[in-house]
Amino acid sequence: MIVELRTLRFFVAVAEEQSFTRAAERLSVAQPAVSHQIRSLEKELGEALFERNPRSVRLTEAGRVLLPMAGRTLADADRVIAEFASRTALVTGTLLLGAVDGVEHTRLPALLGAFHRRYPGVAVQLVEGRSAGLIARVENGELDAAVVALPAHSLPQGMRSVVMLEDEIMAVVPAHSPLAGRKSIPIELLSGKTLISYGQDSGLRPWLQSAFDAAGIDFSTRYAINDGALHVALVEAGVGVSLTVGTDRALAGNPRVSAVPVSPSLAYRKALIWRGTPQPTRPLQALLALGPTAS
Repeated sequence: MIVELRTLRFFVAVAEEQSFTRAAERLSVAQPAVSHQIRSLEKELGEALFERNPRSVRLTEAGRVLLPMAGRTLADADRVIAEFASRTALVTGTLLLGAVDGVEHTRLPALLGAFHRRYPGVAVQLVEGRSAGLIARVENGELDAAVVALPAHSLPQGMRSVVMLEDEIMAVVPAHSPLAGRKSIPIELLSGKTLISYGQDSGLRPWLQSAFDAAGIDFSTRYAINDGALHVALVEAGVGVSLTVGTDRALAGNPRVSAVPVSPSLAYRKALIWRGTPQPTRPLQALLALGPTAS
């Protein structure tokens, strides 16, 4: 019996994403390829690894047994790759890395910490920006990689990604508002409200527009600002309802406002993106070999 590392990576991605579609997006491959690899693995092991439902997949008992073993195997393989990458040649140079606001809440700081300890000779230049602009700069080669909010549409052809954060847009209202006591706010209740949210240059703007379009509601922000702290200040001043990322530091421990989930959920993801071709620079190869969960 020979189980390939690539097949184990597909299995772990499906298990973590609980979806063949999201796993395929994360791995930058077609969904049928993921399904084929999982079926082949199940055939080779002689047991079903997932319970397949219309909207999600769940691990079977056999899948739960395999998951930690697969994780350890992949982690060992990544360590071997990283070790011999450093032995083959001293990794030096500069890593040009783009980052959107809120990147401190992702796994990037831990990943860069591990990268610095292993490759202290590499200078990391962090470039701030908005998602759309950073995606374009990665695509044209100005940046090696970037952490961005994944757009509602697909990334440009040939671009690869790995999710670094699962987050959610929250409706931020004054603490005394009747909406503050709800478990969630139906998106329809936001119709006609004075909305405070992100500007046209934000990667979240087209994504929010699509969510409102799907609900048949006009999405017109009277106040379009990319500063989460100003979002909250305007809510405190009674201007309107803000749609702000749930991890924004301005929301933490603020008794004057209440952040309430929207229904249906406005969940989104931030991901590390890079070009699959041409071959990534040696510093970027070294970073990717460490994996997004490095610590």
